[in-house]
Amino acid sequence: MSKSNGPAYPKSDMAYLRFNGVLGRIENLFNLIAATSILVLMLLAVIQVAGRNLFNQPVPGFIDITEQAMAVFAFMGIAYCQRVGGHIRMELVIGVFKGRTQWIAEFLGVLAILLVVSVLIYGSFLHFDRAWTFGDSTMDISIPTWPSKFVVPLALSLLWLRLVLQLFGYSRLIINPSASVLDLPHVMDAAQHAKAEIEETFHSAENGEEGPEMRTPAHGGAS
Repeated sequence: MSKSNGPAYPKSDMAYLRFNGVLGRIENLFNLIAATSILVLMLLAVIQVAGRNLFNQPVPGFIDITEQAMAVFAFMGIAYCQRVGGHIRMELVIGVFKGRTQWIAEFLGVLAILLVVSVLIYGSFLHFDRAWTFGDSTMDISIPTWPSKFVVPLALSLLWLRLVLQLFGYSRLIINPSASVLDLPHVMDAAQHAKAEIEETFHSAENGEEGPEMRTPAHGGAS
């Protein structure tokens, strides 16, 4: 008799998990780039201070480099943060809802974010297009500004895909409130959060590391 290595997921859950696995890898890469850019800027700032004070030789174009890097660390981790529920969530009202009503409220909230992000993608792409067309550059060492301006609509497009996936996830729960929450951000009290973390710890210890497409984080969201 064969033993199943994991839970049996409904088709809708499997569709979510497959797309989530692919999207999650891209989000992890973007987040790693954002974190690396912060580390590089910190090291560059140390060199800037040391060079200016000890050798009277600052890093050329330090301000220009910092300005262009801001788009990288400010936007490239935004989709990852949405996935893990790391953004600040106001749950004073939504925390009162239970069952299908709660999922409808979550769905409407994500839908509103999706509409705003769609407008931001359009506007930021226009800024990138102007910088590309006119050859815009920084004032000090003439770094082209189009790469940093392209990062914004690119990162927001990844966030847009994450929001669409979450809308699909919440729609499952609206249709069937007893379905698995998976990794969707949601309201959790202290007891539920502790229980989920314990279950995830034991599950990881017993089965080892899972692939991203089948991993369900213990925390569904952040308050």
